[in-house]
Amino acid sequence: MQLNGDQKLEAYRLMLRIRRFEEEGMRQFKAGKIPGSFHASVGQEAAIVGACLPLRDDDAVTGTHRSHGHPIGKGAHLDALMAELMGKEGGICKGRGGSMHLADRSVGIISESAIVGGGIPLATGCAFSAKVRGVDQVTLCFFGDGAVNEGTFHESLNMASLWKLPVIYLCENNGYAVSTSVAQSHGQPDIALRAAGYGMPGVKVDGQDVSAVYEAAAQAVTRARVGDGPTLIVAETYRFDEHSFGMVISGPPYRPTEEVERYKRERDPIVLYRSELLKQGVDDNILTAIEEDVIDAVKQAVEFALSSPTPCPDTLADYMFSSPLPDHYSSVNGLERN
Repeated sequence: MQLNGDQKLEAYRLMLRIRRFEEEGMRQFKAGKIPGSFHASVGQEAAIVGACLPLRDDDAVTGTHRSHGHPIGKGAHLDALMAELMGKEGGICKGRGGSMHLADRSVGIISESAIVGGGIPLATGCAFSAKVRGVDQVTLCFFGDGAVNEGTFHESLNMASLWKLPVIYLCENNGYAVSTSVAQSHGQPDIALRAAGYGMPGVKVDGQDVSAVYEAAAQAVTRARVGDGPTLIVAETYRFDEHSFGMVISGPPYRPTEEVERYKRERDPIVLYRSELLKQGVDDNILTAIEEDVIDAVKQAVEFALSSPTPCPDTLADYMFSSPLPDHYSSVNGLERN
């Protein structure tokens, strides 16, 4: 399964939307327009887009604290996403989720979590729900290499394999959990090999190659859709920025400066893919037009977000809770809903 002509251009467009959106987000964060912290996925765009492209609109996705790119890869509008980062009413969660706790049901993003490994059991539960409901919906679960050492990873993969749940576990292995390398924290640093312990396929793929990630993800989606169970995909990628934008880590550098510069110089997934498209005969004017459209879309998103109102403090608790009990059930049983 390979990307077709239209999908290739869409892959390039989506990777650019993530890159330009986050670059602008870092500028807005530095200007004090985005509260909290800002974890950019710059450098990891191919892993995100390659994994999301084989999905249908009704498929579900869970993410991490570094998740601005995941909804964009699934097709989210940038306006409400930027407003959410700024904590505005026009945001997809009306400003209550912020940068690290996004949810965008319009594109199937059911949860982004700042808790390391927190999304893995949620994705497993979502896949279990699809199986119980008898639908062929697939769930894609993003997590980092640090989450692999959490108990939720092992419990969830065992359960998903045992029950043949339609879920794809995709590890964005950027090599460092904050400042701790995979070699320093994993007894078995080849994360894909862990899949064998749970009886599921484990695939390692070049995370800087959007076509390679797409092919691995498309096979996993097909496998999940027909009832053959989960797959673990490990996309070897790299983040160009620090763990968190502006974060200062004291002491000696935890990764060599030359390593960072080499990835930026030789392994930028967008530069690599643009070059590949030109080699395949795509007109440079088409790519330039995509690049200009993306710049306009991000500019419009910032204007929308800046003009969106800030939530009134009196509405702080609004949209925070929901009751599973329908109104008629509550009234019949004398229960009150809050």
